Amino acid sequence: MSAQFNITPVSPDAAAKTLAPDPRGLKFSVQGQPDYAFLSVQIPANQTLKVEASAMATMDTNLAMKTRLRGGLGRFMTGESIFINEFTAQGGPGEIGIAPGAPGDLRHVYLDNQTIYLQNSAYVASTSGVAVESKWQGLVKGFFSGESLFLIRCQGQGDLWFSSYGGIIEIDVSGEYVVDTGNIVAFTAGLSYNVTKVGGYKSLFFSGEGFVCRFSGQGRVWIQTRKVGPLVSWVWPFRPSKK
Repeated sequence: MSAQFNITPVSPDAAAKTLAPDPRGLKFSVQGQPDYAFLSVQIPANQTLKVEASAMATMDTNLAMKTRLRGGLGRFMTGESIFINEFTAQGGPGEIGIAPGAPGDLRHVYLDNQTIYLQNSAYVASTSGVAVESKWQGLVKGFFSGESLFLIRCQGQGDLWFSSYGGIIEIDVSGEYVVDTGNIVAFTAGLSYNVTKVGGYKSLFFSGEGFVCRFSGQGRVWIQTRKVGPLVSWVWPFRPSKK
């Protein structure tokens, strides 16, 4: 049996409502879905919320912030953001507003001693009981995926929020499933994966399709409905150019 994750999508009609999806978790609300999701979290007195660097948009005045290193030297060498901000409610509860970097949707999962892997830019926030670490993919997987050499491993007990570029679709996998590497947002620890090409080398260079991730096992994959590469290709002809 695979582990059961408490997953909370928020419909646009309920965007302004504060949710408590798990009695062990924090109350929060999401507005602007599915295109520009904005997260608001209520932090109880003397508790701490970890937030991706530069994602804080608003906060109550009693929240104190500390910046910590995430992932160590490995993430420093990749050029990724290596810092995480911790917001602690002092002298009473406080609320923080969080705006993910990319336009898109957002999901909440309550981890109960479970593990989820995120693509390098998907992490938004988590409570203190969730350990956020970098996982080395290996040179082969990382280089050929076209994505980062590192994944973000989130494990432990508590709330986890992650975001996408575009909408998010959840897929339960039992056996095998193939996803383009640029569309992966997150996946559960029960799945193993290999990065391969779709067809032959001619297809690789001329089909517009690159490498894919072949998942196997039992678990869940979250995919995003858009990816950055095709957007860049679409915008490229409209760029200013010197005559």
